[in-house]
Amino acid sequence: MELNLNPQAADATVFEGEGGAYYAWTRPAALVQGKVGAGKLVLQPRGFALPHYADSSKIGYVTQGTCTVGLIIILPNNSKEEVLVVNKGEAIMVPMGTPSWWFNGGDSVLTIVFLGETSQSYTPGQFDYYFLTGSIGFLNGFSSEFISKIYKINESDSQKLAKSQTNPLVVKLDGNIDMPNQSNCSKLGKYVIDFNDGMITSENFSLIGKIGISASYVKIEPDSVFGPSYSTDGSYQIIYVIKGSGKIQIVGLSGQQYLDAKVEEGELFVVPKFFALALIADGEGLMELFSVITSSRPVLGHLAGKQLSAVSSSVLEASLNVDTQFVNFFKSLD
Repeated sequence: MELNLNPQAADATVFEGEGGAYYAWTRPAALVQGKVGAGKLVLQPRGFALPHYADSSKIGYVTQGTCTVGLIIILPNNSKEEVLVVNKGEAIMVPMGTPSWWFNGGDSVLTIVFLGETSQSYTPGQFDYYFLTGSIGFLNGFSSEFISKIYKINESDSQKLAKSQTNPLVVKLDGNIDMPNQSNCSKLGKYVIDFNDGMITSENFSLIGKIGISASYVKIEPDSVFGPSYSTDGSYQIIYVIKGSGKIQIVGLSGQQYLDAKVEEGELFVVPKFFALALIADGEGLMELFSVITSSRPVLGHLAGKQLSAVSSSVLEASLNVDTQFVNFFKSLD
C-alpha cells in the first residue's frame, strides 16, 4: 500500500492580509484517509477573524500570544455568546457547526494551530468554513429581497447590513471599536484545556464526548524516546510539533517501515490506525507535541516497558527465539 506519511508544514495560504492570515495543510493524502484536518490562524494585533462556523469539530492550541474568542452557543429557543480569553499553552474546543469569532487584543502576534476530524467535511481532509458576514459570508449571498424579508428592514438597510463588510476572512480593526477583552463565563473545564492532566478524553472533559475527538500535549526531553505506541481502537492520530525536532519512525502492516524521517518545528504528521509510532528527540532542547486522536476515549498500546514485559517468560522466549538468560535480562530492564 502506497502511503505518504512524511511530515509537512502548512502548504496552502488560504488568506493573507493586514489583520492576519490562515494557512492549511492540503497535500498529505493521510489526512483524507484518516478523515482528519489541520489549519493555522495567525492574527496581528487588533486582527479579527469574522464570525463563522466549520463543518468539522476541532481543537485549537495557542502556540503564541493571547486570543479573545466568542462562541455563539445555539440553544433550542435562542442563542447566547460566551466570550473566552485563551492564552499561550492552552487549547480550546470548537464543536462542528458552532459559530465563533477570534480577536487579538494584545500587542504581539497570535498563532493558533487547529487539529480535528473531517468526517462531515465538504472537502475531505480539510476544514471548510462558512462565514456569516463579509464578502464570502451568507449575508452577502442572499438577495436584498430576502434580507429585507428576513430582518424586516428596507432595501437601503438590507444593502448596508449585507454589503458594508467587504473583507473576506480577517480584518484589522482600528481603536474605535471596543472589543471584549475578558471572559464572561468559566472557561476552564468547559471549552478551554490547560493540559495539566495530560491526555484529555471524555472521562475528564465532558465536551470531548460530544465532539468525538481527544487531545494530548507531550514534552520529550533531549535524546529521549517517545513510544513506540499504537491505537488499539482503530483511531487515527494527527500530531503537530510545537517546538524542537527529532527523528520519527512509523511501522505498519507486516512490519513494514512506512516512515523514517526527520520532523521539525511547525510540521505535522499522521499516524494511521493500528500503526506503531516511535520518536527520538534531538539532543538540544525540549520537544513539544500537540496531538488529536479521532476517538473520545482512546486506548493506546505500548510496545515497550510493562506491556511487552508482561508476556510470560516462556512465551517471550519462544516469540523472540532467544534463550532464558536474555529474556530475564530483557524483563529486568523495566
